[in-house]
Amino acid sequence: MGANSKIISAKILEIARQRGPSKTFCPSEVARALFPSNWRSKMEAVRNSAFQLAAKGKVRILQGGAEVPEPEQVKGAIRIQIVL
Repeated sequence: MGANSKIISAKILEIARQRGPSKTFCPSEVARALFPSNWRSKMEAVRNSAFQLAAKGKVRILQGGAEVPEPEQVKGAIRIQIVL
């Protein structure tokens, strides 16, 4: 895990904890917070970090309000939710 992915994972968990278990958020919030001038180019890295955290059971990846069984195969918009 590179330095950027550690920073990204930490930011995902920070935002997820702030929102709490009843709220979700878009990965773009993480990208915009960490990389304001080029956030779009960092979206894949943010999604990958979210998928890694989901594999460890720290967050859930949702699409259309439902948890996705295999997050890495999801196309399109996702939401992230903390797991307590």
